[in-house]
Amino acid sequence: MSEHIVSPKIYFAIFAALMIGTTLTVWAAFQNFGKFNIVIALVIATIKATLVVLYFMHARYSPKRTQLVIVCSVFWLAIMLALTLADYDTRSHENQPGVSHLVQPAASRLFSA
Repeated sequence: MSEHIVSPKIYFAIFAALMIGTTLTVWAAFQNFGKFNIVIALVIATIKATLVVLYFMHARYSPKRTQLVIVCSVFWLAIMLALTLADYDTRSHENQPGVSHLVQPAASRLFSA
């Protein structure tokens, strides 16, 4: 079986995309998107993980059966995340004593004096 050779240009492009994703992650950590904080963080992390799996783990060039296993795994992960977020959405966040409606992002508390 011959192996697929990936151009170094592809690796550098994926690396640049991952660095942009990391910068976007840090920027998003300092923003307050309300209840969408977790959704935005998971979307960014999913895109970065997909790039790593497809290119650095060579899943893009793997046999169809391996790709099927990866797709099924991602589908199962999506089900578990949907159930987790549905549970989180059903909880009351307004009636908790001592919790402000506008909570500072966690990252900004790290750097405050």
